Amino acid sequence: MKTAFEISWRYLLLFCLFGPQWVLANVESAKRELDQIQTFSTEDALAVSQSALGNIVGNYPLTDSQGQSVSLQQFRDKPLVISMIYTSCYHICPMTTQNLHKVVMKARDVLGADSFNVLTIGFDSARDTPEAMGHFAKAQYAGADNWFFLAAGPGVIQALSHELGFIFVKSAVGFDHLIQATILDRHGKVVRQVYGNLPQTPHFVEPLKALIFGEKLEDSFFSKLAKQVKLFCTVYDPKQDRYFYDFSIFVGVFVGLLLGSIFLIILRREWRYSRAVQNRSDRK
Repeated sequence: MKTAFEISWRYLLLFCLFGPQWVLANVESAKRELDQIQTFSTEDALAVSQSALGNIVGNYPLTDSQGQSVSLQQFRDKPLVISMIYTSCYHICPMTTQNLHKVVMKARDVLGADSFNVLTIGFDSARDTPEAMGHFAKAQYAGADNWFFLAAGPGVIQALSHELGFIFVKSAVGFDHLIQATILDRHGKVVRQVYGNLPQTPHFVEPLKALIFGEKLEDSFFSKLAKQVKLFCTVYDPKQDRYFYDFSIFVGVFVGLLLGSIFLIILRREWRYSRAVQNRSDRK
């Protein structure tokens, strides 16, 4: 990140090389650079990120990579993952998006392709145009059904990032920011922050699993029962880094109940037989 000292020395050097007129002509540019200097603190950014848990995210206007207007309200009624990036980032944001794509596909393999939405939003509104977001998605081989790459104006970005607990600070090489994916429930409430450019699969899937298999008021009894079974039987295999359905415990319970029932039937028959033998003995 540039410091005021570095900027001052740079303009002093230019003063020596090109004279005072050049520096005076560019003094406004220097002032803007100085005004943009902020200190990024990972600890403070993490605290702000965690403080956003429980926030209800508003209904902001956005633009997709095709130039069509959308709003966050359109993505309600199912869990939503929001990742904020900037397209001029040459390494971290592309790698983060590629890794997010991998874990999203693992989640959808077990939770369903239509079970949740993903939004990648460019926070550098000056450069992250709808066209730039489209190019970014193609370059990272990212995106799938229910995954949208969106742009927004500076006012929307400022308000949305505040509600998501996402801090970004301009630096010498772009922006400093936490690497986070925010998970919202179907009502737009922030329920989990997932950190790192290589998120652990369970850290990402577990909160989605709980949201997707959670009960809705309109669910029927059998729908609720099916969701509870899926929630209980969706297990993580760390060796293969994937989720799968494991119904073996229910098979074991069924076999146990069947054997127990057979044992009780036999025991009852033996008891009735011994009572009959005893009654015959008493008559004699």
